[in-house]
Amino acid sequence: MFPIIDLFAGPGGLNEGFSSVKNDDGDYAFKTLASLEMDSFACQTLRLRATYRELVRTGSDLEPYFAYISGEKTWPETLRGDFKTAYTAAKQHVYRVELGEENRPEVDRHIALKLGPESQRGHWALIGGPPCQAYSLAGRSRRTGDETFASDHKHFLYREYLHILSKFRPTIFVMENVKGLLSSKNGDKSMFQTILADLTRLSSGARYEIRSLVVDADPDELEPSDFIIRSEEYGVPQKRHRVILLGIRSDVAHMIPRQVLTKADGAVTVRAALRGMPRLRAETSNRKPKIDQDWKAVQAKALQDVRAVEVTAKPDSAKNGSIAVAAYEAWVRESELALPVQNNPRAHMVSDLARYRVMAELADRIGKSPKYTDLPQSLHPEHRNIGKAGTPFTDRFRVQVWDSPATTVVSHISKDGHYYIHPDPSQARSFTVREAARLQSFPDNYFFEGPRTQQFHQVGNAVPPLLSKQIGELVAGMLQKLKD
Repeated sequence: MFPIIDLFAGPGGLNEGFSSVKNDDGDYAFKTLASLEMDSFACQTLRLRATYRELVRTGSDLEPYFAYISGEKTWPETLRGDFKTAYTAAKQHVYRVELGEENRPEVDRHIALKLGPESQRGHWALIGGPPCQAYSLAGRSRRTGDETFASDHKHFLYREYLHILSKFRPTIFVMENVKGLLSSKNGDKSMFQTILADLTRLSSGARYEIRSLVVDADPDELEPSDFIIRSEEYGVPQKRHRVILLGIRSDVAHMIPRQVLTKADGAVTVRAALRGMPRLRAETSNRKPKIDQDWKAVQAKALQDVRAVEVTAKPDSAKNGSIAVAAYEAWVRESELALPVQNNPRAHMVSDLARYRVMAELADRIGKSPKYTDLPQSLHPEHRNIGKAGTPFTDRFRVQVWDSPATTVVSHISKDGHYYIHPDPSQARSFTVREAARLQSFPDNYFFEGPRTQQFHQVGNAVPPLLSKQIGELVAGMLQKLKD
């Protein structure tokens, strides 16, 4: 097995994909030596998932794990026997630490201990994605006019990744970040070009050939856009576009032919992703008979108006990928679970439930998510600037339509569900944690620790595991060529 070190690990989406890869002999291709992450709840999730993998790889009984994530057993009742042994082993590689200059000596010692003496390391891979808030379009928008933005340390956390590249010289690395990195600037400098330049000036003298995973071209001929991976083109039911760099150490790059990911035969849609999920209704967060009665009347009138809308031809649905859907379902389904876990809808204001119901029905009629301006005025949000010229966020309520991959699931889903309205009008609610996890391609047996807000946050911050698995398969094949 090839060792991997996972930086800025989050809840483990990138690691999950790599850890599932098997070689031609049916053995696992990778072994995680260390996952480094600063968030305490994400670390709990990482430890639990590592425990599950340890149980699977040792052929141990999985019943305690499923009993725990289903809520049938408490943690003290679960932490016994083989499960306790697996959990003890899992804890050894999940390391809670904030990556930064002040913690470099501590982090270096930890990684050196895990990798062992340099002469005995062999080929290994570094994976991870430095935090992206400083590069994301939404993050930059929220901080317009903020004089401290240019000096935000989050701009430069990629240097911790580069420091570890320089000090430990992995054979291959995979670095992930948001698409906004390509247009992000610090002062008058492009952050993307700055990162590429820094990769050519590692203090150790190590050099890496930077390749695209989607465009087969000489590194010198690649454009910045050639590093964008569109997840929906690779069997993930979500339009998640990310910049991913594949780096191969220059002394071995000539031994590894260029390879790119194989596109799916079509889309995995929201309908395919949610197939088999129970139909649920949300509770209300301000349940008063008078309010209920008023909003029921408003909703009924709005539905009348919506049903009177003349339906033109719906936009063409995404081409369904039969092979991609089958691969997705085989990846996410778990036969040991009678019901999906972490699938309770959150409560909503009665007014929002009315909007969700009407917007979902309108979306079903026109084949796309409407803006709030498409609603009857009675359902417009009660904001002071609503209806004025230049009103921002006219799409602040967004229905995820059935016959297309979802829009990007982001960490803001932890704040509210307005951008993630269920397409079924009769359910009139936002997505659950499990439904969001399905759109991110997490297996149904993947459990997120912490309060529900933190569970949503972890899901939104992750790399889709099914995409990561495909990247891991390419990396495993490259490392195997060097080994052979």
